Amino acid sequence: MAEKRTNGWGVAAVAAGAIGGGLALWSALAARSAERAVPPDGEFVEVEGARIHYVDLGSRRPDAPVLLMVHGLMGQLRNFTYALTDKLAADYRIVAIDRPGWGHSVVKGRRPNILEQGRIVVAVADRLGLKSPVLVGHSLGGAVVLAAALAAPGRFGGVALIAPLTQPVETAPPQFAGMVVPAGVREVLSWTLAVPSAMLTGPVVARAVFAPDPVPADFVTRGGGALSARPQSYRAGSFEVMNAKSEIAWMAAHYGELSLPAGILFGREDAVLDPEMHGRATAATIPGCRLELVDGGHMLPVTHADVVAAFVRGVAMRAG
Repeated sequence: MAEKRTNGWGVAAVAAGAIGGGLALWSALAARSAERAVPPDGEFVEVEGARIHYVDLGSRRPDAPVLLMVHGLMGQLRNFTYALTDKLAADYRIVAIDRPGWGHSVVKGRRPNILEQGRIVVAVADRLGLKSPVLVGHSLGGAVVLAAALAAPGRFGGVALIAPLTQPVETAPPQFAGMVVPAGVREVLSWTLAVPSAMLTGPVVARAVFAPDPVPADFVTRGGGALSARPQSYRAGSFEVMNAKSEIAWMAAHYGELSLPAGILFGREDAVLDPEMHGRATAATIPGCRLELVDGGHMLPVTHADVVAAFVRGVAMRAG
């Protein structure tokens, strides 16, 4: 009887290994397919801690003001090039980046937290020779550009925050609840269940993130959405969800030290982040920050590009 039980456990272990290996292979193939569907659009710059993928678009006038754009959780630079950059390209030089570990950017060594990503943004601006760029951050990218502004006072011309994460939250937005897993577990899930789950639930989650605005039919490719369904994207997202609270709490205590033109744009119907907490409360603590509320949801750079472009122009004009 004991021998039969031992054999049973052995068969179960082999079966589990086979299933796990099959899921890992499937996840790897899905990631390659996503990367073929959304290949790199620009160039790469090497900075300490990361190899950053970026596009450099728009005006080439020597005196053209510069915008440096940073995307949010589960995003990449096509979140901006989908519709927003075309609205600004005639008058601005625009550099949009994939954050470290996202899109086609690669982390070198330990994964950087939000504060460290802010320093990487500073390093990218320095390496590319961007003169007093206005930082444009969407969602969690808003936290990253605020970290950059705090890390390098006087380096940037202004900050334009679009539906930004600015205050510590106790629980992750429900759209990202599946990423609330500790280190160790996230690595296993990233190669087994995360990608199949993302493929199955992706349309539902996207509708919840975009709500009440519709999800564009071509967002998976033109908007870069396909790259979110990869093992590395799940790991990066889980890491950021699990570590953001303490970092943003520190930042929020220092917003009063910022001394540059700043603005916050929020959709009144944002289903991901609370406009009152992350918009009105934060605007009250950043000197001179202006809050603008508009009709719309969380993905304003995609769904309301004209409104976002006007908002960015307003901040850039104040930056001079």
